[in-house]
Parts: sequence; structure tokens; C-alpha cells
Amino acid sequence: MFLTIAPNSHPKTWESTNSSNLHLFPLPSKFKTQPSIIIPKAYNNEDNNSTKSTAGKIKRMVLTQQGRTKLNILPDREFYAYPRFVTHVDDRFISNLTNLYRKCLKPEFEILDLMSSWVSHLPQEVKYKKVVGHGLNAQELARNPKLDYFFVKDLNEDEKLEFENCSFDAVLCTVSVQYLQQPEKVFAEVFRILRPGGVFIVSFSNKLFYDKAISAWRDSTGYGRVQLVVQYFQCIKGFTEPEVIRKLPSNDDQENKSPLSKIMQLIGLLSASSDPFYAVIAYRNFKPVHE
Repeated sequence: MFLTIAPNSHPKTWESTNSSNLHLFPLPSKFKTQPSIIIPKAYNNEDNNSTKSTAGKIKRMVLTQQGRTKLNILPDREFYAYPRFVTHVDDRFISNLTNLYRKCLKPEFEILDLMSSWVSHLPQEVKYKKVVGHGLNAQELARNPKLDYFFVKDLNEDEKLEFENCSFDAVLCTVSVQYLQQPEKVFAEVFRILRPGGVFIVSFSNKLFYDKAISAWRDSTGYGRVQLVVQYFQCIKGFTEPEVIRKLPSNDDQENKSPLSKIMQLIGLLSASSDPFYAVIAYRNFKPVHE
């Protein structure tokens, strides 16, 4: 289900639609300071009938049926109905992620920020050609200053991304992959909408909404979760071999904390150590060389 803006209406008037024939309704010019809502055009399944390539196909399923289960079985759209204007990871994690984006993403890129919210952690100094946001809470997405457009959809109900083939140079997924119940199908869709040489960056830490994360994630370790995401990439024909980035907290982090930070730890207001940073990166077909 998509959340769309009703034509000829106030931009805060929302209506839902299940239509597969969707179009973009731009906001009036006086509202251009906020991201408008994208109504993606349904892709044509006959675009590549002339080829018999198996690229982008699911070679095998990674998860068992049990591994896909959640403790909270209520629809995700209900869980995320109330906006949360918070960051779920610490400043060091965000810094590592922003630096990674700065290295991998070029200003001319068209980017899809998958499972996004009110902040995308993209470098503030870079203006990208286009950034499209996806998530489950329209209020959060509307507050995201980096988004040009956004759409609302529950990927656990319908994994299809309503974009044409080869629409984006990069797809991002930040601290959210643990909630996907059909990750193989979502990764296949990401492959389809990426341009050749396009990059998919999946980042995560040890933070999660425990009752909404899938069983395979909840029951695993940091190492095991990295391997799980690696397998998500490997099960799709055509992705390059995944690259793994790990930045774990050191003992120095604890020693360098201020007295106030240590007191906050004791009363449970601050984590005892920095959030571990994990990122798994792969490209469609090949890794490009940028000068």
C-alpha cells in the first residue's frame, strides 16, 4: 500500500491507494521546502523480454520459515504509525556511516533510501541529483531534509518496488534490514532497480526493536548477522561479492568517557560502549572505478 497525496488538495490531506498505475503528483511551489511524495510509475514486466538473462534471480532462499517470524505479529504499519524523531544509533556510528556515503556516493547519483525516516545521514555538503525516500511513517519522511520525494509502503506485505528497471545509482538501507521477513525478494528487487555498477549499502548495529526483528536476527550474534546479510546478497545472481566493513568499540572508548557519561551509564541513561558499526556493500554486475 502506498500513501499518496490527493491531487488538488492540501498537502497534509492523505489518502491511501493500492493502485499499480501510479503517477507523481508534485507539491505546489510554496511547499517545495519539504519533500514531495513520489507515486512511482509501475515498471513494465516486458521491458527485458528480448533477453534471457538470469541476473537478479533468487538462487536460493536463505531463511527458514521459522527464521522469518516475529514476536510482534501485528502489521508493521500499526507499529510505526506514531512518528519517532530520534536516532537509534550513536554519533560515532553516524559519523562512520556518513563517511562511507561520502566515499561511495557521487553528487550525480540518483539514490533510493530504503526503510528511511526523518534523517538519512547523507553528507550535508553534498547535493545529490535525486534522493527518494521509503518508509512506514509519512510524518518522519516529510521531515527529512535530504529527500526530494518519498513513498510509504510495507515491504513485509508486498516486496515489489514500483520503479522501472535500472532507475537508481545507489540504494541504502540503514539499521532496518533486521525487520525484513522476505529479504531475498527485497534484495532481488533492489538489484532490478539498480543501474549496472550501482551500489547497495546495508548498514546496521546491535540496536533493534526486539519484538519486530525476525527470529534469525534476534537469535544471532554480530558476526552471524553480518554473515546473514552477506548471504542475502549472495543468493541473488548478479551481485558482486559483498564487501564487509566492521568498526567495533575498543577499550579506549570506555577509558575516554567523561565522568558525566560514566554516571549516566550507571543509571541506565547511556550505553556502556559505542555502537558497533557494520556495513555490507555489493554492486550490480560490477564495481565501477571512479576517478
